Amino acid sequence: MSKHNGLTRRRVLGAGAAAAGLAGLPFKALAATDINYWHHFTSQTEIAGMVEIMRLFQAANPDVSVTQENIPNADYMAKFTSAVIANSRPDTAMVSPERLPDMVAMNGLVDLSDRVASWDKKDFYSDDAWEGIDIDGKIYGVPAFSFVYWTYYRKDWFEEAGIESPPDTFEEMIEAAIKITDPSKGRYGFSLRGGAGGQSSFIDVFDSFGGFIYEGSSVEMDIPKAVAAVRFYSDLFTKYKVAQPSAPADSYRQMMEGFRTGQTGMVWHHTGSLTEILGALSPDQVGTALRPAGPHTRIARVKYQYNGVSNDQSLDQSWDWTSYWGDVDAAIALLEATGYFPATSEVSNDPRITSNPLYQAALDTLKIGAPTPKVVGFDGWSRNSMMSEFQKVLIGNSTPEEAVDAMARTLDRETG
Repeated sequence: MSKHNGLTRRRVLGAGAAAAGLAGLPFKALAATDINYWHHFTSQTEIAGMVEIMRLFQAANPDVSVTQENIPNADYMAKFTSAVIANSRPDTAMVSPERLPDMVAMNGLVDLSDRVASWDKKDFYSDDAWEGIDIDGKIYGVPAFSFVYWTYYRKDWFEEAGIESPPDTFEEMIEAAIKITDPSKGRYGFSLRGGAGGQSSFIDVFDSFGGFIYEGSSVEMDIPKAVAAVRFYSDLFTKYKVAQPSAPADSYRQMMEGFRTGQTGMVWHHTGSLTEILGALSPDQVGTALRPAGPHTRIARVKYQYNGVSNDQSLDQSWDWTSYWGDVDAAIALLEATGYFPATSEVSNDPRITSNPLYQAALDTLKIGAPTPKVVGFDGWSRNSMMSEFQKVLIGNSTPEEAVDAMARTLDRETG
């Protein structure tokens, strides 16, 4: 990556006499520092929001040039790991809280604690927001936005079935899903994500049943509760037949298309898909609600997405880009493009949020939101071993008891 002969912004700005002698040249040719940014945005709305943030940042920081690189989410950690090993890491990178332990363990992120401590926007973020990017008291990034996980449901289908309100418990969810399922019309009650990326909701189900026991940076299973969690979630497909036939292989795109096109009546996702959904359905057709409560607790997850610095060669400029996502204009630009909630209270109280009834469920979730577990190896285990065993149950090649037994063995091995 180019660093323009090692010039940093401060050195360039300090070289007043030399700059004056070259005043006829374009500014960026003299002073721009190039940094790059790795992310795993995929949708058109996400890309549009990020492009707008880049435009705003460039206007506010004309001496810093940011080049973005999109990496598919499924390949992100493999490429990041390879880059760290090869010492070709990016300057800045998107950091998910579940990936933080692994990224720090490989020395892939720069400790930003001192810069955060002196940042004038630090106190606009909740303690939970910083907890997700903290390892052993060191802060490795800045909250960029939040995923507020909720339920989307077809209000018109619920009205047709005589259901007065969205489900508040897992039992009510099953009842509602059965009532709105009509295979003759190609309708199914719940959009189950059994393929790539489905581990997020599956972990939520486990935690709703108390299936995981977290102790500091370690995790183990409560076997009976884990079995109950797997049985409940797989029964939606195998017993009650309220999930779409393609569920075992469906990833985000198939799951979301099913809801948008009228194949499914409920889907678990987060605020970031609101813009996409409202592009296909009207506010009269779709509603939002808190995630239903399980027998152990209600898991209403709030996940903060972070930006961190991976390469300290242009630390000042990388910090400027990383922290800029907390700017009001940047946060609103991303919200309007995607529906992603701001990570900072400075923006979340904006009338453009509080006046929209669709956001009420998100505001309620923020009050009780659970953080993401932080266990080294847990993310990789959940994506691979956990989901693989769950898929076997969905297609009839395993039982919940057998799946949990296999999960427990690999959990011990992959998380230590």
